[in-house]
Amino acid sequence: MRPNTDAIRWAAVFAVLVALAIPWFLWGNSQVVAGLPLWLWWHIGWMVLATATFYAFTQTGWDSVMGVSRG
Repeated sequence: MRPNTDAIRWAAVFAVLVALAIPWFLWGNSQVVAGLPLWLWWHIGWMVLATATFYAFTQTGWDSVMGVSRG
């Protein structure tokens, strides 16, 4: 069986989301922006991006990945 290209793309997108969820490169950085540490702003932005990605997945990719037909 040939793998579904949409499923592979979504898996890659989610792998990037997981891999960059923790800002390893900001460890030890004490910079403060607008009263909050920079690493916290990273998490806030990342959660907004993850939310938008999950929404896009439910609108465009859910049925193809899960093998469900619309109708």
